[in-house]
Amino acid sequence: MTTTTGHLRTALWLAELGLPALPLREGKLPFGNCPACTRSACGDRPNMKAAGPCQCPAPCHAWGAATTDPAVLASPAWAAAWRQAAAVAYHPGGAGLTVVDLDNAAAIAWARQTLPATRTVATTRGEHWIYRGAMQSANKVRPSVDIKSTMSYARWRGPGTGPMTALPDAVRELAIKDPTLVRPAPCSVPAPAPAGDGQCPHRTPAYLERGIAMAEQRITEAPDAIHNTVYRTFLAVLSAHGRCGCLTGAHIARLFTAAQAKGESVRHCTDAWDNARTRLGL
Repeated sequence: MTTTTGHLRTALWLAELGLPALPLREGKLPFGNCPACTRSACGDRPNMKAAGPCQCPAPCHAWGAATTDPAVLASPAWAAAWRQAAAVAYHPGGAGLTVVDLDNAAAIAWARQTLPATRTVATTRGEHWIYRGAMQSANKVRPSVDIKSTMSYARWRGPGTGPMTALPDAVRELAIKDPTLVRPAPCSVPAPAPAGDGQCPHRTPAYLERGIAMAEQRITEAPDAIHNTVYRTFLAVLSAHGRCGCLTGAHIARLFTAAQAKGESVRHCTDAWDNARTRLGL
């Protein structure tokens, strides 16, 4: 069996298990977009997700190319990628999973002391801890610790050992960089609209202003991973103030303006805001 056939067979087997698969080239990198999809020319929506206009048959859009459709995986459009593939990856979030990527012995020791035990997969330098449940991905949440779930991919290194545990709050909280922004204080208003009258029943106006200013600064100073930074920042602001009605249209406009100054489109800002509200149940 050739390497090409072996990678494709692995991908087809993962698809049978419900794990969206995709090929990786050397360096554990996905294949680049085709010319028609470069620079978001196609609308920048993942393929095979029924979420947008792109219907490119090639393995474009990195993690967005991951699919459980065997006809797509074995299609002629994917043949060249499989011939060049160095490994197989899967999209954890697409299967409702989260991978905590522990890159060395120190990170593993921390996880054993901090996180509930779950299914473990050995990697070249460390371990993948796999939990049942999806969340926003985040890199470098701790030294040598990454979180791979939605909008991300993980290299397939085998099924691992041990039972799979439900995703704990301890892992979700790792993706939030500033806990002062995401710890909601008790609030008597159960579920208001996302923008209110500017009055915050549980914090002073100065606290709200500081939170918005910090959120703007976080977006403005982000060196990379702008999509993830914008989403996490929106999530943090809504976690602190989304249930008390203190956010006004002016506050939201400030956040959107900061994101657009970093290159985000209005659509991406709106999607990130809506996704954050959905996650929080607002």
